[in-house]
Amino acid sequence: MEQKILEIINEIRAAKNLEPVAELKPETRLREDLALTSFDLAELTVKIEDEFDIDIFEDGLVSTIGEIYAKLA
Repeated sequence: MEQKILEIINEIRAAKNLEPVAELKPETRLREDLALTSFDLAELTVKIEDEFDIDIFEDGLVSTIGEIYAKLA
C-alpha cells in the first residue's frame, strides 16, 4: 500500500516537473511538504479511489500521509 501511494504521488509530482520523493513518512504533509495543490489533491483522491476503492476525503479533509494510511488500513 505505501509503495503504491508513493508511486501515485510521484506521478502527480512528475506532471508538475517536481522531483520525485524517495520515501513518505506518516507526518509528511500533502500541501506543505509535497507541494500538492487542491487540483493535485483531487487527482490523488481519484487515483487512490481507483486503486483501493476508498474515498479518502469522504469523512473530511486529509492533510498528511499518515491520515491516508489510516483511511486505507
